[in-house]
Amino acid sequence: MIWPLQKVARHFSAAIGIAGLTSCATTVKACATAAVLSLVLASPAAAQMTGAPTPGYKRDAGRPASSVPPPLRDIGFDQHIGDALPLDAPFRDESGRAVLFGDYFGARPVVLAFAYYDCPMLCTLSINGLASALNILSLDAGRDFEVVIVSFDPRDTPAAASAKKSAYLTRYKRPGAAGGWHFLSGDRVAIDRVTKAAGFRYAWDAETKQFAHPTGVMVLTPEGRLARYLFGVEYGPRDLRFAIVEASGGRVGSPADALLLYCYHYDPTTGRYGVAIMRAIRVAGAGTVLALGAFIFAMVRRERH
Repeated sequence: MIWPLQKVARHFSAAIGIAGLTSCATTVKACATAAVLSLVLASPAAAQMTGAPTPGYKRDAGRPASSVPPPLRDIGFDQHIGDALPLDAPFRDESGRAVLFGDYFGARPVVLAFAYYDCPMLCTLSINGLASALNILSLDAGRDFEVVIVSFDPRDTPAAASAKKSAYLTRYKRPGAAGGWHFLSGDRVAIDRVTKAAGFRYAWDAETKQFAHPTGVMVLTPEGRLARYLFGVEYGPRDLRFAIVEASGGRVGSPADALLLYCYHYDPTTGRYGVAIMRAIRVAGAGTVLALGAFIFAMVRRERH
């Protein structure tokens, strides 16, 4: 009985190796994308830039300030996983109705993104990427989760929010989509409360009259606590699904999702899910034992008949 298990282990190790190579290729692609975006951001034409860092700026340990391009020193995400956002912050929705940030919590997890509705580049790319990933999922906005876009520009109006929502509803064509996507605008006090609690750091460049800001989405629990951060302008459907299922606390997803989440773990440094090798080996081992047991049972039963 030992030799077949060793053979299975060798095949499983090979499969894990192939998965590792695929993961490495994905990481290289992500790094290349990030490098291109950084170069675009640093160019005078793109211009979503600012100057010296604010007092709250965080720099990697041992990394001199001079090594970070000045326009990029103010922007980024400080992950506050587990922290609650201010649900009493007042906003206006795309119809102009006064709402509280917490109106979108309580029943389902929330996919949250910060944008400003006159953004010439990154905000559009980021929400396009979100809509594309959500279109692939079997989960539906408005039924399994909510999508909330908060403008961090106090000059944005409900009319601008309504125009953005209409544009994205043409991309995300699911039943009940209009009730699952929400575009909010608010004053500086409300915006600061929510963005600071979420760790979203951005800056205004008076010369170019544009914002410098990071791109990414956050997934929150129904109680309004930050669960996961996904970075970039494109989001893997698998990563997004896992984040929503985890944030839901078992309210969303299937038993297969629970099994897959046992074999995957979230890496906060990359904002992605990767294979948890030891857990995957345990599952494969358990599956092998069950398969052998079923085979033996079938053979014994066949001999008796």
